[in-house]
Amino acid sequence: MATEVQLVWFKRDLRIHDHAPLTEAARRGVVLPLYVVEPELWRQPDASARQWHFVRASLKDLRKALATLGQPLVVRRGDLCEVLAELQQHYTIAAVHAHQETGNGWTYARDRRVAAYLKATGIPWLEYRQHGVVRGLRSRDGWADQWEALMGAPRARAPQAIAPLPGLDIGPIPEWPTPELAPEPPEMRVQPGGRRMGRTVLFDFLSNRAEHYSGGISSPGPAWLASSRLSPHLAHGTLSLREVVHATRARRAALREQPRSAERGQWLRSLKGFEERLHWHCHFMQKLESEPRFEHENMQRACDGLREAEFDPARFEAWCRGATGFPLVDACMRQLNARGWLNFRMRAMVVAFASYHLWLDWKRTSPFLARQFTDYEVGIHCCQMQMQSGTTGINTLRIYNPVKQSQEQDPAGTFIRQWLPELAHVPDRWLHEPWHMPTSVQRATGCWIGRDYPAPVVDHQQAARHARERFRAIRRDPAAHREADAIQQAHGSRRPAPSRRRRPKPDDHQGRLF
Repeated sequence: MATEVQLVWFKRDLRIHDHAPLTEAARRGVVLPLYVVEPELWRQPDASARQWHFVRASLKDLRKALATLGQPLVVRRGDLCEVLAELQQHYTIAAVHAHQETGNGWTYARDRRVAAYLKATGIPWLEYRQHGVVRGLRSRDGWADQWEALMGAPRARAPQAIAPLPGLDIGPIPEWPTPELAPEPPEMRVQPGGRRMGRTVLFDFLSNRAEHYSGGISSPGPAWLASSRLSPHLAHGTLSLREVVHATRARRAALREQPRSAERGQWLRSLKGFEERLHWHCHFMQKLESEPRFEHENMQRACDGLREAEFDPARFEAWCRGATGFPLVDACMRQLNARGWLNFRMRAMVVAFASYHLWLDWKRTSPFLARQFTDYEVGIHCCQMQMQSGTTGINTLRIYNPVKQSQEQDPAGTFIRQWLPELAHVPDRWLHEPWHMPTSVQRATGCWIGRDYPAPVVDHQQAARHARERFRAIRRDPAAHREADAIQQAHGSRRPAPSRRRRPKPDDHQGRLF
């Protein structure tokens, strides 16, 4: 007689702690912990080798953690329904347990296929929430309260033990999910994955680095350490959002017990700001959950046709390579390409620059950036892409001046010189606008504009005026106004403004997530 098992399907939740599906499955019976490497998922235009590098390390960590409980992680490669059918030849699957997922269009279609398969075979599929995202949400009213109820609830306890399944081949964790996934160059360095590393990063942030979070996460240089750096661990689920919320609140409570001081005040301000951004994490994911079309379509239909027909491949290529002739933009793109991470304000700036100054359609730039981000989370990503591109209909147009941002965010040029070695010897006076360098200075520094470093691909002031004029025409349209009102009602934040000083709502910020 086949052994009856409770199958736990791991996806973007690569941990055993605060994992409700695993906890409930272990309570019910024998657990079969499964991760399926899906080649088609990794062939999607938003998937990349750097993301797989993080996931693979996390799978190794998860396998070890489950082995300590009694049954290592089982890994299969292929189509999930086919994997389930193969396992059914050896086991009776009493139920499939999994976390809900707000993924891309491919994962949504896959989940529908899985649901149909399980219904046809009579296997219950039990899904559990791990984020503050609500399926089938009809109104944003009261959304913040339900988020708080979920995040404030006790964390799910990891089971003390799970029975081993004798004779079960746990399968290898492949080096690559699909041959088409191009390996990263040897010099590429991204954050290492795995829960143990995630816990280390969390402890280091709350104990040492978070003091400088407030005031330190805007400039790309200081932000490397001042930001939490937890975003890839939240995106791939080596840490749960709830445990990060709990740890942050515990640290804030401990600080409140200390004597008042300037240092204590700075810590508390920083941690308060960080906790607010954890809330925004789900706020943006909820938009995609409620309207999946936002992954590939403008939120405001009045923006349809605005940029699509004017795509310039040469500008796109220059932006991707970090060769636009604007030093801070280029330095940011080169860091992102090499490290898989960029701080919040610079993410907003490079997207806005591509969308407004280069007039590139966000639907063309979005997949490239998605592949570069180790911490890619589709719900946050597509909504932020639209926010910084002006296609939400409900956000102020933020057309960053690339020269002013360069002067303000990297005044000494430390970050620029780190990532643009061709500008290393350019004097501060010319660093932020190197195209103004006199010939004598170019000769003295050995940096010739147009040869060693590109001339600007656009006149940024003229490009900004053009973008404002194009959007002004849309925003004067009464039909566009009515559409914007409907978008605000469906997806806007409901958080009330304080009586004294108005705090920015999540939709007022430039993607300030981690």
